[in-house]
Amino acid sequence: MNNQFNPSFLLKNRHIQTLYSSLFRKIPPHDFFIEKFKLSDGDFVDCYWYNKQQTNSDKPIVILFHGLAGSYKSPYIQGTMRELDANSFNSVLMHFRGCSGVMNIEAKSYHSGKTDDALEFVNSLLVEYKKSKLFAIGYSLGGNMLLKLLGELGDKSPFIATMAVSAPMQLDICGDSMDSGFSKIYQRHLMKSLNESLEQKCDMHDMKSLINLDKKNVKNFKTFWEFDDAYTAPIHGFKDAKDYYAKSSSKQFLKHIKTNTLIIHSSDDPFMTPKVIPNKDEVSLHVDLEIYQNGGHVGFIEGTPFKPKYWLEKRVVEYFKRFI
Repeated sequence: MNNQFNPSFLLKNRHIQTLYSSLFRKIPPHDFFIEKFKLSDGDFVDCYWYNKQQTNSDKPIVILFHGLAGSYKSPYIQGTMRELDANSFNSVLMHFRGCSGVMNIEAKSYHSGKTDDALEFVNSLLVEYKKSKLFAIGYSLGGNMLLKLLGELGDKSPFIATMAVSAPMQLDICGDSMDSGFSKIYQRHLMKSLNESLEQKCDMHDMKSLINLDKKNVKNFKTFWEFDDAYTAPIHGFKDAKDYYAKSSSKQFLKHIKTNTLIIHSSDDPFMTPKVIPNKDEVSLHVDLEIYQNGGHVGFIEGTPFKPKYWLEKRVVEYFKRFI
């Protein structure tokens, strides 16, 4: 395939790229194998296998990490897993805590820099599937988490190759960007989902005593900064949202990555500004950057609105096949 993304004139708009799949794409339902993976702190994450293989299989496994409020229902997840299956890759989506539709046990949930849950699951696969090569791809928040994990692991990474798509590599910039212009519409949609989940958390846990949070105030959170200041930061041990963003942004970890990694990003991503994009001096020699003028946020659709071609899914397969 041609590695270069080149959308038609009708699909160049960044909002069309971002929203098209969610609004118009119809993917046949799939019967996932659901594994409830138990974490060391007693909580769990739901892992959805496209077609779970036997433990003695040598079929390569691709682990997927979704974006904020994403899940197995997300079109980009289903489309990628189907494309991987058609090209002899097994795949499993590790939902972040509480994202599968089943609320997790602990008062904490997940965030852009929380790498320990992913590492626990990956390590379990190394034990269970000794013959299989491991790959990983992270989208948006999941991409930031994956890049941070790779930087933390350095040359101890278990992955053969990885990809990160539309990753918010500098979280404070993304928080500001989402609270301006048309992007506020995306923020409003995502905040509705986050606030609803947090209200459920308040019903399950005494958030007042834990982090001085009243349930009645949750519905008033309008921005990521407010939400992260009141919940994400304190429940996960950060001083405030600024501290959380500073320590969890993956851009500072890119120089330490020792795994073959491809970062795909669009300059017109409505969730952030081009300031989050690293230059070649900010990444290690193991990291390749593909920066496109168009593509929106986790879009990268070619063809026409009436006959779309999902370039990103083909690019995932083409890149990982290089290492088989």
